[in-house]
Amino acid sequence: MSQRPLGKEIKYTTLYWFVKFLIFASNKLPRGWWLAFCGFLGKLAYAFSPRNRNLALVHLGLVYGREKSRKEIHELCKNFFVMLGKNAGDVLRSTTMRSLEDILKVVEVHHYENFERAYAKGKGVIFITGHIGAFDMMVTYMSLRGLKPYVIGAPLKDERLNDLMFAHRNAFGAVAVERGKEMVRLFKALKLGGSVAMLIDVDTRVKSRFVEFLGMPAATPVGASILAMKTGASVVPMFIHLREDGRQQIDVFPEVPVKTDGDEEADLVENTQRFTRMIESYIRQHPTQWTWMHERWKTKQGEEER
Repeated sequence: MSQRPLGKEIKYTTLYWFVKFLIFASNKLPRGWWLAFCGFLGKLAYAFSPRNRNLALVHLGLVYGREKSRKEIHELCKNFFVMLGKNAGDVLRSTTMRSLEDILKVVEVHHYENFERAYAKGKGVIFITGHIGAFDMMVTYMSLRGLKPYVIGAPLKDERLNDLMFAHRNAFGAVAVERGKEMVRLFKALKLGGSVAMLIDVDTRVKSRFVEFLGMPAATPVGASILAMKTGASVVPMFIHLREDGRQQIDVFPEVPVKTDGDEEADLVENTQRFTRMIESYIRQHPTQWTWMHERWKTKQGEEER
């Protein structure tokens, strides 16, 4: 483990054991009680995590400042933290699920036939999604259906927490891959008709282009577009949200057409914009369930990775 300041070491060690405790405790209570408890933890995070609260408020203000009052934005932020806690609680419970029957007790899937149509083409499927709701439960669901997807994600700052996340994603046959690495392996998986899941609603140090996201230009990873353009794989948007009745709902959308008109740069930007619009639309439908503390607009034009 790399050397770091004592304060950060204590912080991440405490967080690691707290997460381990939550995983242990997650199935000791009825799900309704457990989610209520996790929602309460979300309220505590809103109250005692000023950096994350302020980031969320700033980003909500950027997106909704012209249509909502300051009071409404603060209320939206509070509800976001509650939903963040509840969705995290369901992800923790899902670590002990062992069968498709287990997860379908909690999850309802809409329009799975959209994936089946895309998969039947035999050129592989790229699932595009975002940091919305209990997104890791979609990995569990796909794995328990036997799809064994490759899951692309950024590593966490703590090695122990990262190992926990990767172990969970790998538990049922999924393959966790660090963002920006092993592109050859992903090409091969798609060429063999496999599937890859990618979260593209982040501003991170990988090859990116600026597209419109929630009304503002945002540096957006183009890996999904590159894979789709070079392999002919189908691109299927897939998202999840927690409903008011307590059920998790996975929505599988129709395949997004991939533009390949010969101008590679223009096609790259256009396809990335198309995929981003799907994420944007889902966030606007469920605004309390996107991760608003993400620094989505931190990179300025000209600073993106080429």
